Amino acid sequence: MAVADTESGGPEEIEEALAVFTSLRPRLFGIAYRMLASVTEAEDLLQDVWLRWQSYDRATVDNPAAFLATVTTRLAINAAQSARVRRETYIGPWLPEPVDTSADPHLGAERGEALEFAVLLILERLSPTERAAYVLREAFDYPYRQIADIIQLSEAAVRQLVSRARKRVLVERRTSVTKAEQRRLLTAFVTAARSGDLSALEELFAADVTSYSDGGGAARASRIPVAGASRVAKYVRAFAGHFWTGVDVSWASTNGQTSALLSRDGQVFTVLTVDASEEGIDQVLWMMNPAKITAVPAVA
Repeated sequence: MAVADTESGGPEEIEEALAVFTSLRPRLFGIAYRMLASVTEAEDLLQDVWLRWQSYDRATVDNPAAFLATVTTRLAINAAQSARVRRETYIGPWLPEPVDTSADPHLGAERGEALEFAVLLILERLSPTERAAYVLREAFDYPYRQIADIIQLSEAAVRQLVSRARKRVLVERRTSVTKAEQRRLLTAFVTAARSGDLSALEELFAADVTSYSDGGGAARASRIPVAGASRVAKYVRAFAGHFWTGVDVSWASTNGQTSALLSRDGQVFTVLTVDASEEGIDQVLWMMNPAKITAVPAVA
């Protein structure tokens, strides 16, 4: 499918183009965000998609939804390649940018696949093309033939990419708990962390739990992951006395899970969440980079 720019048309045609783009935008954002794990980068990419759609000869497009999904995916593959290079020099652990899912739980997808933090972290280790194939198939249920057209590979190659990505997700991630249980464990973790209750913390954790703190060099945060139930519990207790002083806790729906918003003087400085399985909390995620936590509103 060609994506070359031509002419934009008159005001009425631009208005019609905008209406089409706006109606498809939730799905396009869902694709871009899952590919880049960044709200900011996804929004920037969609701005580029819009400019291309605005200037394209739209009379030649039979299926705007397919055309725009193709443009979005191909731009996202390129952007993911650039992002991978940038993240190699990122200060400390890199975590996905939280996205608000209280208004649109699936971000335009028929299913909420490839949205939770733990899955996004696994997808970061895939090639951009493999990630695109997985996202289009698992989150949006695109037919293999259409995915092949979008990423310009054979249908057989696409099936292999999706199969390989599925296996990696299954191997690297345990079966997650229900949303209600995830919230219960997060609430219990916040309570134990505030009090520095070592035994309560250890009881919540899986044996191989890992704590990741994303400060990006702009906030005080551990620059290496902390692993193991005992070590993570001691790590959390070590800063309990000063970290939680004057902290207010509210709750948000991020990436289909509950997160705790930690604030002082009305200013959110950390988005905290946990990923858990039947073995307990597997990951504790402290998202503290100020540039990445501005778009998450508190909800009841």
